[in-house]
Amino acid sequence: MKYALFIALFFFQIIGYSQSTAVKTSSEKGEDKLLLTIFLKHDQSMNLHEIEKIRTDQGFYENFPPEGVSVVNWYVVMGLGQMVVLELPASKLAAVNLAIERTAWKAFKSEIYPTYNLYPIVENKLKNKSKVTY
Repeated sequence: MKYALFIALFFFQIIGYSQSTAVKTSSEKGEDKLLLTIFLKHDQSMNLHEIEKIRTDQGFYENFPPEGVSVVNWYVVMGLGQMVVLELPASKLAAVNLAIERTAWKAFKSEIYPTYNLYPIVENKLKNKSKVTY
């Protein structure tokens, strides 16, 4: 009888803990943001005017980046194309992918990589801690 009561209390504690609403997941806390690095590689068989015409005709500037997505940086990488770094909630990943597929594919070949900021981790290890901010 003593063991049965002990086991019953143990199971009630586990069930109560697993159904607790006090602990929120990261997406409920709004911490589900990620960085996304996109390489828009130029098709070198076209000149800049042809690439711009395709982007404009396909609505690139109206649809990219999608609502709720922020541009962190946008660079020209000479000889390659453009590199765009976005910050977005994980739930917007599909919207970014669709925006690229629908509006940039004829003008660019794309490569997309999830990224993260390593600088806060290595900052204290560096002798020269200077960092450029724009």
